Amino acid sequence: MLGSSIDVSQLFEALYQTLLMVSISLVLGALIGVPLGILLVITKKGGIWEQTFIYHLLNPIINVLRSLPFIILLIAIVPFTKLIVGTSIGTEAAIVPLTVYVAPYIARLVENSLLEVNSGVIEASQAMGASPFQIIRYFLLPEALGSLILALTTSIIGLIGATAMAGAVGGGGIGDLALAYGYQRFDTMVIIITVVILVVMVQLIQSLGNLLARKVRKN
Repeated sequence: MLGSSIDVSQLFEALYQTLLMVSISLVLGALIGVPLGILLVITKKGGIWEQTFIYHLLNPIINVLRSLPFIILLIAIVPFTKLIVGTSIGTEAAIVPLTVYVAPYIARLVENSLLEVNSGVIEASQAMGASPFQIIRYFLLPEALGSLILALTTSIIGLIGATAMAGAVGGGGIGDLALAYGYQRFDTMVIIITVVILVVMVQLIQSLGNLLARKVRKN
């Protein structure tokens, strides 16, 4: 026991569930969000592959999804979640709304990172006859890599906060533990333990992200 109504095994199970939700939804969200962010940059007016129809289609969709608080999004896409995993309760089910939540978030962060790249780099690559794909692969992404690392770090931290809210609908993880034992059973010690764990996780991830970004920028 930990001086509360939970034991160490429950704590580790909740931590595992949180890490599972964060890692899978981050990978899936990045697979969707990174290409979307690149598309936003290259298809906008004056972009290297100007396609304003695509830009004006994607931009409002991303804005709408980003404007929804996660708890509302979680409930709003319950039918979609059931369609994908067959249930709306549990860790696997929570991964679906987490992915939908983080993908547009990553897209916007990637867009901002790429827009920071000096326009002279793009002009030089175009002068050398590089294709849009080559510009993205060899100029845009390498130049923005440090900023992209920080963007993904921010996304991970946002996901950790979202997983805590997923506990409200039985998503499992640290948030579920805090709600079921800390809030509903008035166990202050559980609240303290879960808060400490979340704070430590965020600090470690932010520090690692900052370190990687600094190394990339130095090189």
